[in-house]
Amino acid sequence: MTRTRVLVVDGDPQVLHALRSGLSALDYELLTAADGAIGLEFAAQHPPDLVVLELALPDVDGTEIIRGLRYWSKAAILAMSARSDAVDIVGALDAGADGFMAKPFDPDVLIARLRALQRRSEPAHTDEASVLIGHFSIDLAAKTVTRRADAPCHVPQRIHLTRTEWAILEILARSPGKLVSGHDLLLHVWGPSGTSQPANLRFHLARLRKKLEPEPSCPRQLITAPGAGYLFQP
Repeated sequence: MTRTRVLVVDGDPQVLHALRSGLSALDYELLTAADGAIGLEFAAQHPPDLVVLELALPDVDGTEIIRGLRYWSKAAILAMSARSDAVDIVGALDAGADGFMAKPFDPDVLIARLRALQRRSEPAHTDEASVLIGHFSIDLAAKTVTRRADAPCHVPQRIHLTRTEWAILEILARSPGKLVSGHDLLLHVWGPSGTSQPANLRFHLARLRKKLEPEPSCPRQLITAPGAGYLFQP
């Protein structure tokens, strides 16, 4: 039986310790991160079923993490904060959180909340999405790019994508037809320190188009919406 994977993102060591003890005892697979950048990296490498997220993180506002996850992840998200102001709660829920819990919290109540969220959501790591781009079939779960059966003979059998290229492609491909802002892409792929480097994103998108689009100079599926963001058009 597959264990439920829980990602806890919180900068408070005492909170991480309390949750690690409580969740591990119940046979959850647990990942912990002390800041948003590490949390996003863990979420991309090991897609969680459930996310427990502190809104007041040391490096970035938690609502930005929620918004970034929602572009590609189906994980249920429980936001937490010692700030129980209505603005914080509404902001987290509007960004895509499935629930909110104020600190300090009772560990038993938190675990009960997670179980309730789990019952209403599908495990994120069972998503075996595959997409077609140009002459290629892309398996997002296996991270493989292979030539389609109807592709011309000169098309390579396989294409290698770098880790960064996969991270960008996965966000766009898991939200087909949905506009993703450049800021959110930068935040997810490079973390908070990378949001001021849009040239990095343009460079890697150009490489993706060159590898996957039949006409890279006139892309039909990896689209740039000037001044607005990027999207994958099936």
